[in-house]
Amino acid sequence: MSTVSIRELSRNASGVVRDVAATGRPAVVTKHGVPVAAVVPFDAADLEDFILAKAPQYLADMAAADEDLREGRTENADKVFEELGL
Repeated sequence: MSTVSIRELSRNASGVVRDVAATGRPAVVTKHGVPVAAVVPFDAADLEDFILAKAPQYLADMAAADEDLREGRTENADKVFEELGL
């Protein structure tokens, strides 16, 4: 993983992005030596998953669904479809 200052990123954004895309390795962006962001590679097919993985409401909904599963508050999909006449 490479490290790039925010100043270097502002001066050479296309180069940093090109390196990340070519190597498949992220670049950590620092401000006064402190990590503040990252430039990360991803496949366009994974864009939705990448965005959802960072969306607070999605994460909260997934945590609630996991809790429902643990507590047995779920129904089998086949049963639900049968009840709906599907």
